[in-house]
Parts: sequence; C-alpha cells; structure tokens
Amino acid sequence: MSKVELSDFQKRFLLGQGAGQTLYTAKEFEEHLAQAKAEIMAIAIQTSKQAIMIERQACAELVAAMADQEDEGETCTALRNAAEAILNRIPSQRQ
Repeated sequence: MSKVELSDFQKRFLLGQGAGQTLYTAKEFEEHLAQAKAEIMAIAIQTSKQAIMIERQACAELVAAMADQEDEGETCTALRNAAEAILNRIPSQRQ
C-alpha cells in the first residue's frame, strides 16, 4: 500500500492554519488518520470474510441441489459430503 502525501494547502486546511486557529495539531491529525486507516482495513477484512462465506454457502447449496437430482447411492452421498466439506472449510467462519 502506498503512502499518500498531502499538499501544503491540504495540510494547512486540515490543520486550520489558514483560518487563524488550529483545529488539530499535526500529531493529532496523524494519529486520527492512522486510526481511521486501521478501522477501514478492519472493515474491509471483515467484509471480505463475509463475502467468501456467502460464496461458500452458495457453492454448497449448488452441490446439495445436484445431490438432490441424483438417485440415492454413492454419487448422491459424495455430493452431500462435498457440500458439507465446502461449508466446513474454515469452521470458525461458519455462523
């Protein structure tokens, strides 16, 4: 991930130097910026995990539907086992 540098104007504006008052010190700004980046990354990671779980659930349902189309037997059992294995790929993510 690349670090984005702020222009002098952006820094003066965000730090309130152009208005005659300081809204944030540079240190406070950097701390808040770092916290915001960490929160964004945490949300992005959680969202990605949820998207993977939704896709895994859809795949398992597709395989289970295929099992329903089969007559009872080895193929049907194998498909049902595959559907369960897909769901249990990472058990801690299953809700």
